[in-house]
Amino acid sequence: RLGSVVAYFTSAKFLLYLGHALSTWGDRMWHFAVSVFLVELYGNSLLLTAVYGLVVAGSVLLLGAIIGDWVDKNSRLKVAQTSLVVQNASVILCGIILMIVFLFKTQLLTLYHGWLLTMCYILVITIANIANLASTATAITIQRDWIVVVAGEDRSKLADMNATIRRIDQLTNILAPMAVGQIMTFGSPMIGCGFISGWNLMSMCVEYLLLWKVYQKTPTLALKSAKVEESELKQLNVKKESDMKPAEGVQLIVEKDVSGFEPKQEKEVSCAARIAEPFITFRDGWVAYYNQPVFLAGMGLAFLYMTVLGFDCITTGYAYTQGLSGSVLSLLMGASAVTGIMGTVAFTWLRRKCGLVRTGLISGVAQFACLVLCAISVFMPGSPLDLTVSPFADISARLFESEPLPTIASPEDKPGMFFATEMPTFLNGSTTPANSDPEMSPEPVPLISVSLLFAGVIAARVGLWSFDLTVTQLLQENVVESERGIINGVQNSMNYLLDLLHFIMVILAPNPEAFGLLVLISVSFVAMGHIMYFRYAQKSLGKQLFVCCTPDPKAVSDSSPPGNNTSTV
Repeated sequence: RLGSVVAYFTSAKFLLYLGHALSTWGDRMWHFAVSVFLVELYGNSLLLTAVYGLVVAGSVLLLGAIIGDWVDKNSRLKVAQTSLVVQNASVILCGIILMIVFLFKTQLLTLYHGWLLTMCYILVITIANIANLASTATAITIQRDWIVVVAGEDRSKLADMNATIRRIDQLTNILAPMAVGQIMTFGSPMIGCGFISGWNLMSMCVEYLLLWKVYQKTPTLALKSAKVEESELKQLNVKKESDMKPAEGVQLIVEKDVSGFEPKQEKEVSCAARIAEPFITFRDGWVAYYNQPVFLAGMGLAFLYMTVLGFDCITTGYAYTQGLSGSVLSLLMGASAVTGIMGTVAFTWLRRKCGLVRTGLISGVAQFACLVLCAISVFMPGSPLDLTVSPFADISARLFESEPLPTIASPEDKPGMFFATEMPTFLNGSTTPANSDPEMSPEPVPLISVSLLFAGVIAARVGLWSFDLTVTQLLQENVVESERGIINGVQNSMNYLLDLLHFIMVILAPNPEAFGLLVLISVSFVAMGHIMYFRYAQKSLGKQLFVCCTPDPKAVSDSSPPGNNTSTV
């Protein structure tokens, strides 16, 4: 028995879990802290945080396919180690720059009329964006490729590993920000920068060693279908003019060199091809994604990102305007983490009982049923829904205010709030409702609406995470090995695109009176995402779609290896 325990803790699977836990812990600390740092540096304004979010989303949207293609074209160990070093080195460098800025901010403001400080801000955002891109490459190679190889041909083992990875994500999402938040609260932002830099330095060394150990324990990781030429992507609509074989290209070059032709023209062609290569990769990646058999399933997952029904800064800010305290919100976030873990457990159980494709259907129905509570909450007592209020009434009122509006709490207490750092402005331009006595305290807002809203959001996490794991494994099993990187890179781009659209939606309707409309739009997008998945399931299973009494042999069977693109699931 002791030998089996030791064997587990030294297995490639456990070492992969440990490396992912260290990596995710550092990521969550950094993503939480960088927003707080930027708010602190820019005079409690959200401008730098908003710019950082926009740069990150835009970069992954544009470069997701290119990053994935780079993952496909290089050896697994090289990709994992390079992305790990770049990511952690970027965070360490950012931490050092932020420490310098916190220490010498007053002096930097006077140098070159403040332009030196502005350059520091630009440098921090740029390097932090590089760290995020490297983190994206790490996630693609480890969670979408290495884990498939380590699981081998055992799809049940792959499902269990995927679920364990998500449980680690859920726990670190809650615990890592709490840890770094305590350090910054009882210490200072500068101490927080130093701690994160030191953590990433130590974590980088340990993770590097763990990757090497996993690579040694799994010899199949060294075997990879190399993708040398772009034309090797099977499902691309490539023009006939670009269908030249590599051997023919080599012959042409040799003939020109032997015949005495000037090599300048050939160099010019090569230079032009290199310039055009990223754009061709971007196009080919999206075309390949569209031609995948799991395209509709991936699109269905991406549509779930177009929502305000989560524990992000937007929904949290709305909760503050409805009278929920920070302690209550922290408890709700903890409850959402618990239901998320329950979703990972439900995924493994449902997959064994009903098969992978039907698990996605059941998860989608469960999520949507819970989100119906959110739609109902819009029309319940306490809901501030008022479509007669102009979305820009709050903005225009503030533009003509001679004095700043009072805040409900210090920005340090609620980092990352989108519109909750100030009291909501009403139609009369004040912070109290019309026809109310300023001397008297306002009546408490009924909590029926906001309670139903968060009950739906928390309960829906079970179906959400089960559905997320379903689509993740569908991509792992149905995408050929030589295209895993680029397809998952485009999937990340799609996710960021819909996430970016949801922030734009909030910018167009930022006041609490319009939040109910955002909820209804979010529920509609979730419904559309699950309709897309239903269409995929219908194509995949046909008449057997609703037969869930026995497990689906195609989904549960381990007879065919993951990555076999000819099988449905």
